Amino acid sequence: MNDAGDPVSIADLLDERRHLLDIAHGMLGSRCEAEDVIAETYRRWYELSSTTRARITTPRAWLEEVVGSICRGARPNALDSTSTAVDIAGRTGPEYAEPADRALHSLRAMRSRPTTPRQHDAVVCTVRQACATEDAPLLASLLAPDVTAFFDGGGKVRAPTGPVHGNLHVARGLLALVPRRPRITLHTHSVNGRTGIVVRYDRQVAAVISLDIAGRHVVQVWVTLNPDKLSSWNQSRNGGSPGHGS
Repeated sequence: MNDAGDPVSIADLLDERRHLLDIAHGMLGSRCEAEDVIAETYRRWYELSSTTRARITTPRAWLEEVVGSICRGARPNALDSTSTAVDIAGRTGPEYAEPADRALHSLRAMRSRPTTPRQHDAVVCTVRQACATEDAPLLASLLAPDVTAFFDGGGKVRAPTGPVHGNLHVARGLLALVPRRPRITLHTHSVNGRTGIVVRYDRQVAAVISLDIAGRHVVQVWVTLNPDKLSSWNQSRNGGSPGHGS
């Protein structure tokens, strides 16, 4: 699927970003300027229509070409820094209303079907288990039929540019993001005061997943992939914020 559907795996996302940073750093000699180049590169990627992106069979090669072009043609500090402000859906105007509307729907669902902290933790633990073992049927059964997932890449990594709807699509998207590989690990951890899931690639926190739960089902999924928002999780050697994780 294209950017509006399944995400790229955590491993591929981080390897791609590191590779592009290495190219820019090698050409410019400055890590800070290389970061600016990568931000501009992904901005140009998201400027493309979804149809155009879908026609690019090797996005990594396209991104490499853009990085080289930027490095050869302009100094990063000449870029318009305001142009890199791309967030959860990479869109402006009325489309910002959908995350807010879905959040309100989620809140209403949770109020109508309250969940105790113990029940919440049990669902999250089972979601983690289903992801870790790539058990698609189990994962889909834990998600409400009308579940919605949002993937926040902040314009810094390739992530779905819009919400993903439905338990089967969301389950497929989560499993594509965290395939069962030796260097990818998933742990339950406190996220904004409730149990969530922290995904590490090697020892680096690569994603933080928050789950809104009503009754026994997940009604909304928030996946943070934006490296800037994850920086506080990676400040300690263990790649985690204070608190208990398992």
